[in-house]
Formats: sequence, structure tokens, C-alpha cells
Amino acid sequence: MPAKKGAGKAAPATALADADATVDTALLGDIRQMIVEARHSAAVAVNVSLTMLYWRIGRRIREDVLAGGRAGYGEEIVATLSRQLVAEHGRGFERRNLHRIVQFAEAFPDEQIVATLWRQLSWSHFRELLPLKRPLQREFYAEMCRIEGWSVRTLSERIDSMLFERTALSRQPDELIRMELAALRAKDELTPPMLLKDPYVLDFLGLNDRYLEKDLEDAILRELETFLLELGAGFTFVARQRRIQLDGDDFYIDLLFYNRKLRRLVAVELKLGDFKAEYKGQMELYLRWLARHDQEPGDGPPLGIILCTGKKHEQIELLELDKSGIHVAEYLAVLPPRDVFARKIHDAMLAARARLDNKAHE
Repeated sequence: MPAKKGAGKAAPATALADADATVDTALLGDIRQMIVEARHSAAVAVNVSLTMLYWRIGRRIREDVLAGGRAGYGEEIVATLSRQLVAEHGRGFERRNLHRIVQFAEAFPDEQIVATLWRQLSWSHFRELLPLKRPLQREFYAEMCRIEGWSVRTLSERIDSMLFERTALSRQPDELIRMELAALRAKDELTPPMLLKDPYVLDFLGLNDRYLEKDLEDAILRELETFLLELGAGFTFVARQRRIQLDGDDFYIDLLFYNRKLRRLVAVELKLGDFKAEYKGQMELYLRWLARHDQEPGDGPPLGIILCTGKKHEQIELLELDKSGIHVAEYLAVLPPRDVFARKIHDAMLAARARLDNKAHE
């Protein structure tokens, strides 16, 4: 009898094992995906709520406590408010964080703009943006972060690399920058000035003091993934030494890319030394050939990037290369010290703006 009793207990276990073995893997996979998506949605909802809360707290403190020139009195109120909030709601409302929350409302005063950002940008993203001094600089990074889905780490790296200051956009007058960023918010469409840079930092290539153009090209192909990141959003590699035949003569484009964001082919020419005027004719020839033979329906006209180790600003200005879709930029094979690099970028940006101002007043 005991043996039979034990045998009777084994049946349900066998049935359970059989049931486990026949579970539909597709069903299990779908349920797992539902759980992951639900948890992600919950995390996004929490982030949105937290960011909205911080912005509204910051606005209220700014308007009710710190407005009207009552700085000293306002600081005392903030300190008292912080102590009470920490006691009731935790360390997230410590005095330092409360000041950061107020700074958040000051840096992003337009609630409508913030509302378009806080579904993609976390509070940690906004904290990275707060130390930036120029409103247009903050707005550029915020919009690029929204469009590209940058992580907090990526955003920090882009800021450290002075991405905005190196874009062609930053060299334009403030009013034009505002218009470009407003169009980006409205249409989610990037423009060439937002992507084209000067200079390009190619220190990752590991080039020696002396190298040939072929060495530069070979190094770029070896480090293609990093080079694409330095080029910017949407670039994909098409060809190396793209052959063009005209009147029985052979020409070769050093590097050919396609940008999915701009929907344009981009030809890149690598040059040692300073820019020379004859480079314009060479690149124009390439761009017109690409427009006739390689441009797909719906694509914009091809763009050209001429990378040099030095620029001749007066020649570039007189040649009006931008009207031909040609961008001339320096490249740095070795990154200088941070302060030297920052000063170089800042001076170049100011000089470009001064040239624009002089041209406008001629």
C-alpha cells in the first residue's frame, strides 16, 4: 500500500513537467516583452513626473521667493524650505539640489519647450545642461539629445568635446541660430550647419608627426566607426577612392558617405597643409558628377567636405564655397591641451561672427 501511495503522488509532478515542456515559446516571449515594455513605460512615466515636478517647484520658488531683488531674504527662505522638505520627503530636496531645481526653471523658462523635452530627457540630462552659459548652446544640446536619444554619458561627452562651438551653426548670428533651432523643434529635421564642424578632432587615428594623405586615409578606414561618430549624426560609409571617369580621365573621391538625416551624399577630400583655391574646382566637379549619376530621387544635392590642416579665411570667403555646398574645415591629428583647444574654438567662432557682421554692413 505505501508503494502505491507514493506512486500516486508522482503523477501530478509528471503532468506538471509535461506542461512545462509544452509551453508555447512564442507566448512566453510575448509575455516577457510585455513585462519589459510595461516596466520601461513606468520608468518613463516616473521620470516625466519627476522632471515636471522639479521644474514647477523651481518656477514657484523663483517667482514667489527669489523675485523682486530679495536675494538675502530669499536665501533664508530656501534654506528653511529645504530643511522642511528633506525632513518630509528625503535628501532629494537638500539645499544644493533645491538651488539646482531653481536653476532648472531659470535656464528653461518656457514650459512648452520643456514639455517637448522631458519625455526624452531625464532629470540627469537636464543637470548636465544647467552649467552651460549660453541659452542657445543649452537649447542646441537639448534638441540634439531629444532627436538622437543620447544617453547622459553621451551628452556629457558631446559637451566636453565642444560640439556646439565646433558646428557651423554656432558661427551664425544668434537670430539665425534661433530660427534653425525653432525649425528643428517643429519638424525634427537636421540641417547641414547643425552637423558640419570645424575643426574635426582626429586624435584617435594615432598618426605620427609625418604622414602622407594615404596614411591619413588608411587610418580613417581602420578607425571608421570612431570617424563616423566624429562626423556626426546619420553618416554611413559608401566608398573609398570612388572612381569618376570624364573625357577619358580618371578622378577619385577620397571618401564618400551618405547622411540619412540630411538625405544627401557627402564627398570628403583629405588634404595636407593649408586650403588652396584650386580645391574648390575639384570638389565642384565631384559634386556635380554625383548629382548627375548617383543622386537618388528625393535626395538633396550632394555636399562636399574639404579637410585641411589649415585654412585661408579670406580665400574661402571670396570663393563663397557655401553656395556650392562645400564646407572647408581643419582637422586636428593631435588634440591640444583643453584650455588651448577651448581658446582656439572660441576665437574661431568670434572671428567667423565678426566676418559675418562686416559682410552684413558692407
